[in-house]
Amino acid sequence: MTDMPIPAGLSGQLAGLLGPRGWVAAPDAAPWQRDWLDRYGEPPLGVARPASTAEVAAVMRLCHAAGVAAVPQGGNTGLCGGAVLDRPGGVILSLSRMAAIGVPDPASGAIEVEAGAVLATLHQALDGTGLMFPLHLGAEGSARIGGLIGTNAGGSHAFRYGMMGDLVLGLEVVLPDGTVWDGLRAVQKDNAGYQLRRVFVGSEGSLGIVTRAVLRLFPAPRQRASALLALPDLAAAVAFGTRLRAEAGEFLTGLEFFSDLGLDLALKHVSSVGYPLSIRGGAYVLVEVASGSDLVPLDDILGGVLEWGMEAGLVLDGALAASEAQRAAFWRLREEQPEGQRLEGPQLKHDIAVPPGRIAEFVTSAAALCEALLPGVRINPFGHLGDGNIHYNLSPPQGAADFAGTEARLALRLARLATDMGGSFAAEHGLGRSKVALADALRPPTERALMAALKRAFDPRGRLNPGVVVGQPESCP
Repeated sequence: MTDMPIPAGLSGQLAGLLGPRGWVAAPDAAPWQRDWLDRYGEPPLGVARPASTAEVAAVMRLCHAAGVAAVPQGGNTGLCGGAVLDRPGGVILSLSRMAAIGVPDPASGAIEVEAGAVLATLHQALDGTGLMFPLHLGAEGSARIGGLIGTNAGGSHAFRYGMMGDLVLGLEVVLPDGTVWDGLRAVQKDNAGYQLRRVFVGSEGSLGIVTRAVLRLFPAPRQRASALLALPDLAAAVAFGTRLRAEAGEFLTGLEFFSDLGLDLALKHVSSVGYPLSIRGGAYVLVEVASGSDLVPLDDILGGVLEWGMEAGLVLDGALAASEAQRAAFWRLREEQPEGQRLEGPQLKHDIAVPPGRIAEFVTSAAALCEALLPGVRINPFGHLGDGNIHYNLSPPQGAADFAGTEARLALRLARLATDMGGSFAAEHGLGRSKVALADALRPPTERALMAALKRAFDPRGRLNPGVVVGQPESCP
């Protein structure tokens, strides 16, 4: 995409279309301009805040006619720079005013929501209905449904209920030229051609703008049992997790892990968390089982596996949550891992996935790789033991202010290691702008060419969120 002059009248047209609440001119656009990590984002022409699908379509028609880039933005909580402009003068299209949540349909197990609905608000809306939406993640208080669909978000329950794409039944999408595709179908089985909704899920707003979605719901659990465990190392955690999955089966809804360094950083910087066990370990596992029936003996299932783990020497110490408050405290320890490291100082975030059985192997090999590149680097792996997603975050060596220029080499070598182990360097955060080069270097040319062909088919002018997923149009094969 080449730089083009911005038509003088476009800002006025958008202001006239959307009104004072719906159009934020350039001088006041700073809150939308930069990404969450403050690494990407250029000044926009302004921020469009449409209140309906019709207004989204009208905005896109105007931008399309003017040849101006448009970038859809939800809660702007992404970590790869995919919801801000890569060059000045485009339009940021915020879905924050489109936040309606429909009435759940218990018989169908579905609900229709607008793309701007906040995930935590959806959870609250379902309280007391006997139904739940099972996606949970750290940013759920600000992440919006459209962005979660665009990045195919995962979270802590993905291994049980699937990624965001598995929870989407139907979509309404505005295409780059303003055409609206109505695919709002509340059925699991719909094989009348290509699975178009799957094309838009994970496309990071580069093929179309999701405006409404039909989401799958599940029965809310009537009982839960949770445990926090200390283990000697991640190899023991993987072995314990394997046994737990066999014993708990469909009742296993949470299986998270974190490291001793991560625990230290959380305890050091986050005053509201505490460590409830008497023994420390090399790794920690948070387990949760749940059921919609009061007849399932969850405590017996979890307690039996915990007893087995201790007898086998895999578990050093553990505690079953005796109350909802204690369960919440266990989850806080896991959820505050990113915050503890952020407050420690500079950090590098890597979103890795490997087959779950190879988690310990990856962490061991990656540690040797990182130590060779930057001796003394502090490594904080944590994440989702159930699906193999490792948030492999690094802090500089003790006393160092930065990573001594090794950032790009660390990212490439960790990504290559994950790829060589049959995994991914973009597990649940997407590619955005920050990982396009890694994808070009590590994914087969045929795969990248297919993605570029999709981009050209849906957005031949390359004006919708240019630069994400496949890079700039002129660089596409």
